Amino acid sequence: MAKSKCGNNRKVSYISVPSQIINSLSATSLQSLLLSPKKSSKQHLRFFSYKSPRLWFFLLFLFGFIGMLKLGYNLDPVIPFHPYPCATNEAKDLNSNGYSKPELAVASGGNVEKVEILNGISESQSLISNGSAKSEVGIGPDSESEFWKQPDGLGYKPCLVFSRDYRRASEGLVKDRSKYLMVVVSGGMNQQRNQIVDAVVIARILGAALVVPILQVNIIWGDESEFSDIFDLEHFKRVLAHDVRIVSALPSTHLMTKPVESSPLSHATPQWIRGHYLRRFNREGVLLLRSLDSRLTKDLPSDLQKLKCKVAFHALRFAPPILELGNKLAERMRSKGPYLALHLRMEKDVWVRTGCLPGLSHEYDEIVNNERKQRPELLTAKSKMTYHERKLAGLCPLNALEVTRLLKALGAPKNARIYWAGGQPLGGKEALLPLTQEFPYFYNKEDLALPGELEPFANRASLMAAIDYIVSENSDVFMPSHGGNMGHAIQGHRAFAGHKKHITPNKRQMPPYFLNSSLPEAEFNSIIKELHYESLGQPELRTNKGGRDVTKYPVPECMCNDSHTHTN
Repeated sequence: MAKSKCGNNRKVSYISVPSQIINSLSATSLQSLLLSPKKSSKQHLRFFSYKSPRLWFFLLFLFGFIGMLKLGYNLDPVIPFHPYPCATNEAKDLNSNGYSKPELAVASGGNVEKVEILNGISESQSLISNGSAKSEVGIGPDSESEFWKQPDGLGYKPCLVFSRDYRRASEGLVKDRSKYLMVVVSGGMNQQRNQIVDAVVIARILGAALVVPILQVNIIWGDESEFSDIFDLEHFKRVLAHDVRIVSALPSTHLMTKPVESSPLSHATPQWIRGHYLRRFNREGVLLLRSLDSRLTKDLPSDLQKLKCKVAFHALRFAPPILELGNKLAERMRSKGPYLALHLRMEKDVWVRTGCLPGLSHEYDEIVNNERKQRPELLTAKSKMTYHERKLAGLCPLNALEVTRLLKALGAPKNARIYWAGGQPLGGKEALLPLTQEFPYFYNKEDLALPGELEPFANRASLMAAIDYIVSENSDVFMPSHGGNMGHAIQGHRAFAGHKKHITPNKRQMPPYFLNSSLPEAEFNSIIKELHYESLGQPELRTNKGGRDVTKYPVPECMCNDSHTHTN
């Protein structure tokens, strides 16, 4: 009987001994183990005398006992011992699998269930056929249904074969030392990424060397990150070495040159860019462009479309420290099986800019409305539409309740592991309750990171967004609650990687069914599945709709299958 040292509370713990050991002991040896400590010292001396057979038998028993332990006999306690012996209340809060209560896994930035995630990393080596680890979490009768199933990629693979004319022209362009294009890119990380892609294409159109893009300090987040803080600069230069010459700074011959400063026309074509800039560019030698966001036309010649894909999917690789941590977090998510990545657009500024309401309470609706009245310029488009008109038109982000209902209808198992990317939602934990109550295995980068791992990226919104991008891109299933630059970029990236599952919420047709409270759940689920039958990441031809960006829809310019031929 063992006495607890925790105050006056006395606990009794029993240790079970394997029957093999009990059977190996004689009655005499058992009696010797139970000798009272009050026996005389002479008796003890007699017992431990080197001539005593009892001593030798005791030593034999001890070595045998240790040997059996090494062979794998585990002493299982009759009652579970908590790691902290005095914390008996916490012990009662453990589930049968030993993990802490899942409802604690909300987006609080705490170290929730880290032990579960980190301890499972070693299990990630035993992969099942779909690339996910075998595990109790996320793998069950429900999750093995259709939810984790990947779409049919129809045999499409990356295919960046440039034309003979493009390759012949490249030899002279990369050797030119007369023209240098400088660009200033703005916005968040994903918006800057899109502008960098367009900057490379514009440099190619003008036959100029591209000076490493300047990242404008973001006025909202105050992020002062430079290009090399976010992206691998040497990799960027190396991949594009035969397409566009990349230089870190203007050469001394051009330092005193006053650059031609301008902003391109919206949806500018290559012909417009050459006609508008080339003469002055040839004369001055330096061109500075600002406000590149959505300035370049989406309908470019085939070679330039391929160049966009080459920049977006190959050249713009994240800097090594970001890539290393992002891959670590993705591995920790995958260590217990497949996982879903959600990009939740539920921040205050998103509700203000979209003209929508978060659906939490009247108090939060007033916060959003007041902000919009004070800063009407933030409303992005269609300012005369009411909130309800916007909602029915599919212009609003999904809130947590709608995301939950959509995932359930599409067959997401309750034990699905979910990584959520994005900023803190308006309303904090309360805003996420519908999700965390239905899907308790719910994590963000703060939950997954070890102490100190995120410190180098603190207060750097672009670097944090890059980590979210990596974990989301590596997920088995990805779904954004709203459109936006990150959702579009990851959609294209996942398509280029073989059309990994990507759920595009049908926000135009879902609202009436969300509002119909009399609709039975089974019927609702059937309708939602039907609405998303062709929105699960299957190949979509960019040519089906004018104005589609090739970095979102890389088929057919950047991907091909056996039934498609390409110019050599």
